[in-house]
Amino acid sequence: MNQHANPNKSVNYEALFKHPLFQGVSLEQLRLLLQYCEVRMYTRAEKIFHAKTPRDGIVLLMQGMVEVYVEHGTNEKEDVIEVVHANDVFGLSCIADFLGESHHHHSYNNVGVRAVEESTCLKIPFSVLEIRWAEESVRDYLMRKMAVRLKDVYGSLAEFAQLAKQWGESETFTRRVMDFMSHPVLTIEQQKTIRDVAKTMVDNRVSSVIIMDDGELTGIVTEKDLVSRMIATGGNLDKPITSIMTHKPCTISKYAYYYEALSLFLTENVKHLPVVENNKIVGLVTLSDLFRRKNRGTVKILQTIEDSNETNLLDVKDAIYDVLNSLINDGIPVTHILETITNLFDRLVKHCIDLAIESLDKQGHGKPLVPFCWFQMGSGGRREQFILTDQDHFLVYQEIDEMQGDPQAEAQNEQAEWYFSFLGEEIVKFLEMAGYHRCKGDMMSNNPIWRGSLSKWEERLRSWMLRSTNEKIMVANNFFSYRFVYGDQPLYEEFLHTIKQQLSRSSIFLYRMAELEKLNPVSQVGAPIRSLFGFEKKNLDLKKEVLFQFHHAIQILSLKYGIIDGTPTQRIRQLVDKQVMTNEFADDILTAYASVMRVRVEHAWGRFRRNEESNSVVPFNQLKNRDKEELVSALKTMRSLQGHMLIEFGL
Repeated sequence: MNQHANPNKSVNYEALFKHPLFQGVSLEQLRLLLQYCEVRMYTRAEKIFHAKTPRDGIVLLMQGMVEVYVEHGTNEKEDVIEVVHANDVFGLSCIADFLGESHHHHSYNNVGVRAVEESTCLKIPFSVLEIRWAEESVRDYLMRKMAVRLKDVYGSLAEFAQLAKQWGESETFTRRVMDFMSHPVLTIEQQKTIRDVAKTMVDNRVSSVIIMDDGELTGIVTEKDLVSRMIATGGNLDKPITSIMTHKPCTISKYAYYYEALSLFLTENVKHLPVVENNKIVGLVTLSDLFRRKNRGTVKILQTIEDSNETNLLDVKDAIYDVLNSLINDGIPVTHILETITNLFDRLVKHCIDLAIESLDKQGHGKPLVPFCWFQMGSGGRREQFILTDQDHFLVYQEIDEMQGDPQAEAQNEQAEWYFSFLGEEIVKFLEMAGYHRCKGDMMSNNPIWRGSLSKWEERLRSWMLRSTNEKIMVANNFFSYRFVYGDQPLYEEFLHTIKQQLSRSSIFLYRMAELEKLNPVSQVGAPIRSLFGFEKKNLDLKKEVLFQFHHAIQILSLKYGIIDGTPTQRIRQLVDKQVMTNEFADDILTAYASVMRVRVEHAWGRFRRNEESNSVVPFNQLKNRDKEELVSALKTMRSLQGHMLIEFGL
């Protein structure tokens, strides 16, 4: 905790008299000024300034050492940009506010300050600074300090620009949407007809138009909409534009990064995104804009995926790996790397399923008779797959209710079962062509155990939960990492309802899952890190000794509170919403998760590039000291999470 001190007892007056900020004042004047200041002592790693918080003065570091860092978000490691030593000042960025200079644009201050060691700080408010500002020596001192900092900033920017030039292939990933959006945007009121909108688009030579209602965004219309949806209106051009527009379209912030825009285009399957700032339309970005930003083929991978077939499916993997390599080289945060790469892999997987359905149709087996859903499990299900691994998936299909009296129901259900047995095998075949190895444990939708109608899945889940053997729990742990990737949304919702019903009747099952996890704690490598090499343990298997336990703890805890799907990050946020854990603890967990995944990605990608056998074992002697420190801290947090989960079950 921060400890407040009485300035008259804690301040070294002799040192302050010599400091440029207070040189020339009398003892009485100094004591008077210090009455408006605040002395605080901070322990190691304690935050002095939090990011995104207002500042109302500067700080003189009287004793110790602090570091200034840039915060990228709760999931990512901060970057240290400056170290401040005793008798120096920090917080100079607020001088502009002190001088009355307002911001010319909206921005967020992501800069924070924390103690590197036990430190004593003197917080000097604007009121005291205003009194001392009259002294020319004080103004000169602060201006010199600011000039040095400004020089450092420009030096860093120049270095960043040079690196961006060197890494040209991923330069666009560091740009913001505002850098390549189109503006101003063509808008039209929603009371207009299709004819009005079509004429406006032709006259202005644009491929899309934003639809507004009293200044509010209500929709978007593209050339494709005009052509494809006009058929539904019977070709009536005098109908309102609302009859064919896309209602409540996806939007993106002007401050979003290139790779965030790319991810949104991929996940939402759109080609136009309205750009917003403070809920106002300020621009438009299209998929073509992203294509134009690239000199080579990173973004064209979308077309590569869509155009791939049996003969060149394997080429897509290499194209995705090129993107991965660029992102890693440029130091893009690991959560954004995984998001971008997962979206590309999802696109590939969906294309494989489409190819499988087309293949069966060409063979004379027709199209699916009933709706179905296809799910990924494991790292793909958790959205943390970056290198293609073994296949891990299952399939659920709708069945016709034989109780409704349809004499054909039984025959149609048998036909559906027959069709999906073929489809399961065909999907596995195309995924294998794309570079996904077959699962050694046979957890794939071509296996009848991992395929079935909704009622069969209900029976399957019930059997797992009634007979909670260690083997069934192991299978369930993998199952509950599922993620819906392809298929019918209403059936997916029905499937979730089935799972929730079964869990509500099987509390002992979750207890058994937790009980088994107690026997498999998160690995402990010891602390402080300097003593690490004194331990016999020289390696750490990040999957088997850390991530499995972490994921199981999150899954079990979320299942207990009715959260039955979602990625680890989504589940953690939902647990906060349900007040199962605090925001602070959730942030710590997400930071720990990101730290482990960063080391995992860098280590695995390095092995892949060196053509070494893939594994998740990290030798300590290959890690940088900072990475070791981060891992020790992350494992401690993950053990706390595991302990939190066990307490929930009285273990």
